[in-house]
Amino acid sequence: MSSPSFGRELFRGRLRLDLVEPPPGSGLTTEEKIFLQSIENFCRLKVSGVVIEREDRIPDDVVDGLRDLGAFAVKLPREYGGLGLSNLCYLRTLMLVGSAHSSLAELLAAHQAIGLTQPLLLFGTDEQKREFLPRCAREISAFTLTEPDIGNDPFRMRTTATPIADGYLLDGLKLWVTNGTIADLLVVMAMVPPAPGRPGGMSAFVVEADAPGVTVEHRSAFLGLKGLENGVVRLHNVLVPENRRIGPEGQGLEVALAAQDTGRLSLPSVCAASAKWSLKIAREWSRVRVQWDKPIGAHEAVAAKVAFIAATAFALEAVVEVSGRRSDAGVDTRAEAELAKLFASEQVWRVADELLQVRGGRGYETAESAAARGERGVPVEQLLRDVRIGRIFDGSTEALRVFIASDALADDDAPDWAPAAEPDFGDLTGHVVFAANTARELARHLDRGRKRWGDAVLERQLFVGRVVDIAAELYAMTVSCVHARSLGGSAVELADAFCGQSRRRVARLWDRLWVNTDERDVALAARVLDDAYTWLEDGVLDPSIEGPWIAEVAPGPSARASVRRERG
Repeated sequence: MSSPSFGRELFRGRLRLDLVEPPPGSGLTTEEKIFLQSIENFCRLKVSGVVIEREDRIPDDVVDGLRDLGAFAVKLPREYGGLGLSNLCYLRTLMLVGSAHSSLAELLAAHQAIGLTQPLLLFGTDEQKREFLPRCAREISAFTLTEPDIGNDPFRMRTTATPIADGYLLDGLKLWVTNGTIADLLVVMAMVPPAPGRPGGMSAFVVEADAPGVTVEHRSAFLGLKGLENGVVRLHNVLVPENRRIGPEGQGLEVALAAQDTGRLSLPSVCAASAKWSLKIAREWSRVRVQWDKPIGAHEAVAAKVAFIAATAFALEAVVEVSGRRSDAGVDTRAEAELAKLFASEQVWRVADELLQVRGGRGYETAESAAARGERGVPVEQLLRDVRIGRIFDGSTEALRVFIASDALADDDAPDWAPAAEPDFGDLTGHVVFAANTARELARHLDRGRKRWGDAVLERQLFVGRVVDIAAELYAMTVSCVHARSLGGSAVELADAFCGQSRRRVARLWDRLWVNTDERDVALAARVLDDAYTWLEDGVLDPSIEGPWIAEVAPGPSARASVRRERG
């Protein structure tokens, strides 16, 4: 049986408050506070988000400055040249650099959370750790998993690792490799063909980015995250020694999932930073903008938006604080990380959308345009573009809901429907009791779904999605109450406001759990896909650039010049 975690227990009907209480003495050390202050000073003095946005590039001096401060090795143990600081400090670092420009957080997270550092710490040999981890303190790494024809389904992987004497030859094409255009080291996932005496299967390898046969064929451009060094990497007959394989053959999926689990704690910190900045802008703007003889913040319609932004910002900070401290205690936080990633990415999108609405036309205008005509340049439209990716990468919202439900349904422990003792949370006690009662009710409905549809319950993705969304709300409510109790003062008011809003969202999810239009919608979609309504598409033009929906990957050497960015 797996070790207990708050997320797993939640689906069993148990609100285990002891599994989200911060361990005694946890929090930032003096050394960590000094480090974070140095990061903040550097970002204020040396980082221009406007320049990164305009040039679609993080300047070399910014990359070098962050490296010199140790930002690429926050959690890396000191014995390997890292700072050896806590996971909470790492998450706070992402919040700081991400508020300077979102691509900076992705640069650091792609290296430390899913790049080479984490897989080697978890699965590497002593020899691999001694050879590569000191390089991770100064060099940049990238993780390659996605391919043109695979997203959340890694078993469709076509990149191969063919065994030869003393090693492997790697061949394939990797898509959307964050840090791929500037990386020094790559973690490459590839399929080893099974053979007598060897299991084969998905495996992970350390590859030098400048090795013969490695070509960065394209630097991708996106809706947001300007400055992101993301590219397409081709591997053709890339020789990788046997001692560069991470873990045994066939353990690659475990390596990939472990890296993703770490990455999923990184994203909520970026979301929290975005929500906290949104609160600052909403507060300041809603006081100075006057309509109908009073500030817009005094109008009920705007006030509701400001309240939502404030309450959600507090909840997201609570998620980061509690999950960061718990992970530093060495407890299992995988289920919580998945719930946190799901909740944070969905809610910060709503925060950004509401902030843009509060700013009106100025929210839609670029910061540089507003500054050019003499007003403060507030990059709200950039925020909206940047946070949108959170609902897609590291597991899309839709896929993540199914993954979380699958884990919950695989649990053999019987649900616990007995009422728990009432906790003491002062003015927040009612919300914690609500969460405990709702968790028991959630377990009942999940069990009812399992009995109704059997093994096919996971195919009822809308049903299990609503169950998981309710669980995510309960997790956020609980950690908000725990965090507010530790802070006291006005934090209790923010937690109370958040829990009230969250309870209304839970009520709407309950309403649609069994009474909905799911079957009708699925049937309609099937007819759409059967071309029953193509007449509805008449009268418009398709501005798409011609080409295949999914590029065919031609084997062989690259026919393109490498666009790998050499740094001075």
